[in-house]
Amino acid sequence: MFVNDIQDYPGYWFSFIQIILVLFLLGPVNAKTSYIKPHNHNPVHGAPNGAQYNSYQPYNTIFDVLSFGAKGDGVADDTKAFLAAWQAACPIGSATIEIPSEFRFLVGPITLQGPCIAGLVLQIDGTIIAPRNPSKWPKPGLLQWINVKNLHGFTIQGSGTVDGQGSEWWILPEFQLNWLKQLAIRFYTSSNVTIRDIWIQNSPQCHLKFDNCTGVKVSNITISSPADSPNTDGIHLQNSKWVELESSSISCGDDCISIQTGCSNVNIHHIRCGPGHGMSIGGLGKDGSLACVSDIVIQNSTMHNTLYGVRIKTWQGGVGSVESVIFSNIQVSNVKIPIAIDQFYCDRAICLNKTDAVAVSNITYNQINGTYTTQSAYLACSNTIPCTNISMNDVLLTPLTTTAWGLKKALCWNSYGKTQPLLFPNSTDCLEARQPPYRKAPSLNRTNLTC
Repeated sequence: MFVNDIQDYPGYWFSFIQIILVLFLLGPVNAKTSYIKPHNHNPVHGAPNGAQYNSYQPYNTIFDVLSFGAKGDGVADDTKAFLAAWQAACPIGSATIEIPSEFRFLVGPITLQGPCIAGLVLQIDGTIIAPRNPSKWPKPGLLQWINVKNLHGFTIQGSGTVDGQGSEWWILPEFQLNWLKQLAIRFYTSSNVTIRDIWIQNSPQCHLKFDNCTGVKVSNITISSPADSPNTDGIHLQNSKWVELESSSISCGDDCISIQTGCSNVNIHHIRCGPGHGMSIGGLGKDGSLACVSDIVIQNSTMHNTLYGVRIKTWQGGVGSVESVIFSNIQVSNVKIPIAIDQFYCDRAICLNKTDAVAVSNITYNQINGTYTTQSAYLACSNTIPCTNISMNDVLLTPLTTTAWGLKKALCWNSYGKTQPLLFPNSTDCLEARQPPYRKAPSLNRTNLTC
């Protein structure tokens, strides 16, 4: 009865054929996001450049590096396989490059170049290791191991490890190490990028750097290198805006977090720092350069066994400004100097005195509590351009030793602002409450050097 009824409907056969065609075409559409698990990791004879495409069709969105020729034995060079997987995944929407667990992949210096389709994920569940011997790196002057460039909407995540194997770099002469400046992972000119959950360790120098980036989130990562490893900063920010660093642990041989010129709207919270040199803004203004940093919040974090707690450091002769910075709820333990502003920063034997300075203003220290070993606060500001609008509230710092030997009173030099109880030790209450005296601005004879 039903068949007879629909046969009486005008255009029945044409509509029926249309339905059949649609059902037929929907099959490949539904398969577009499917993942065909590779049956094995044996190469396919005749695949271009040794790549292994047997397990993948163009509609796959998961790209296992083993299927592109990677060995994962920690000995064979898997750089080309990583690049092949990257090139295959880059133009695919919401693709994932899989670094599988229980494998060690030796990868040389590599650039993961965009632009790519947004939503690309690098899933690191195994271990990626750098060449151990510095002589194996290309020369001269390649500054990073893993270079991530020109990407939007990119994520690195997973339960795996990125190991820079930096121990042979750390024994190089200091001048040679400083010239090479090798770092582990560098993001450049990228936006809306996320790094979460992975472990980064033993970089030759800085572990993770963001340069000219906008919209960065780092969450729940671990960075680890020995306390005596030279210049192994944890996270380095430069010319980057709208950054959030949260819920991570950093131990290294230099600053846990370093904020350089061009950074603004940075929110750092729930970071465990130590050993290391603490969290720093700067050094800024080196060689008379312009430095601009603003709207920085560092809060709800701990410093243990560090050289400094929270620090601002600038070179004499620089220009620009550091302003609107809040350090709040910072717990320190066995920290040499918990609070520091150093406008006479110098990392060499001799630095000449200069009148120009990066202005420091609107800095808040709120709830900085714990123990120190040398000096509770060291605020050494420019003789020409003093620090202004400094605020200290609820700063309670106790020396670890009960003897006066080795301890210094807090220093406030050309530092102006206000304090509110409680403050301990009493010498921490050293800010000058009056307005700073007028000083003639230095003669710069330079143009376009304002923030």
